[in-house]
Amino acid sequence: MSMHPDTGRHPTDAEIRNAEQVLNLPTDEQRQHPSAIPASQQKLSHINTYGDLPEFYLDRPFACRECGKVEIWKARDQKWYYEEAKGHIDARPVKCHDCRVARK
Repeated sequence: MSMHPDTGRHPTDAEIRNAEQVLNLPTDEQRQHPSAIPASQQKLSHINTYGDLPEFYLDRPFACRECGKVEIWKARDQKWYYEEAKGHIDARPVKCHDCRVARK
């Protein structure tokens, strides 16, 4: 188990299933879900896109393209990446924490 249990690095099967279930809910239910974190449209103004900007963030499971390990990109981490670090709105994680660290 991770020393940082809420990082999304070592999710349980139940946490992964829960995150997937929330992502499959209708948008109105996702918006009202307790795990949804509202997006700040003012902080997203740096993004030059033709698509819609997110209204909220949800935990998103992903599989590492190198080792296949499943991690969760936490909603609060997405908010930081898009709004504070000014990351591109279409960016998604593709490598787990361990594979990213190993590459450095």
